[in-house]
Amino acid sequence: MNKKSILTLALLVSAAIPVLADAPVITKEIRLNKKGKEVEYMFIDGIKVHETDPAKQPQPKVVNPKPYDAKAAKAPANAKILFDGTEESFQNWTDTEGGPTKWKLVDGALESVRKSGYIQSKEQWGSCRLHIEFATPVTVKGNGQGRGNSGVFLMGQYELQVLDSYQNPTYPDGQCGAIYGRSKPLVNASRKPGEWQTYDITFHRPIFNEKGEVTRRAKFHVVHNGIVIQDNVELYGGTGWRGPHSVSEYKKHEDKGYLKFQDHGNPVRYRNIWMVEIDD
Repeated sequence: MNKKSILTLALLVSAAIPVLADAPVITKEIRLNKKGKEVEYMFIDGIKVHETDPAKQPQPKVVNPKPYDAKAAKAPANAKILFDGTEESFQNWTDTEGGPTKWKLVDGALESVRKSGYIQSKEQWGSCRLHIEFATPVTVKGNGQGRGNSGVFLMGQYELQVLDSYQNPTYPDGQCGAIYGRSKPLVNASRKPGEWQTYDITFHRPIFNEKGEVTRRAKFHVVHNGIVIQDNVELYGGTGWRGPHSVSEYKKHEDKGYLKFQDHGNPVRYRNIWMVEIDD
């Protein structure tokens, strides 16, 4: 084979190999708080989880969200309708014990009720394509994490944050569109309080071996109000709360889990929820 052919083959091979992002460097420290209690601190690529200093963890750029796209929001023929505003679809949801939820059906939307706990789907899901519309309260109360807070939990495990992030700074890995504690959104595409917003989520579940080790990490691709904010992000651990500056690691679970929405004390609403299962 001549040099020209070798060079051409090398270019073709290199073009066919996807460029993978480097794995993040994750470290932990145990520190004593003011009361002498041990607290875990996690750092991802040298940045503390829930870092509030913009010099160390800059706020995502604010962009204008795209207009609501009714055609894109319409469920395809092969979708499972989880909630469409009707009383019948309201029955697709329970509390975390499988009993009747204390959330309310208000103007064709699911509305969180303070101290009602999470709401979850009756069915369980693994990898999927999910469409959700949400609205934070039109009457603004509180700030930071106390303002329009909720969350979308895939498989009941992995949280995509819901928050009123319109002119409301907080730690970037906990703002609207963040994969909680793991990945801040690329941009802030939030609409004003009370306006309906969309999440289009493509989620690939993690896969575990018999020893409980992860053989394929979970992956999120998220479009918020028509703008990509999480671009095929691999999770190198869980998103569960482990204190003010740390989140959970992977823990083996079943291949399917409930879709859950969080009650965080704010009357956040959800509507037009549908899902297409992805075959692993």
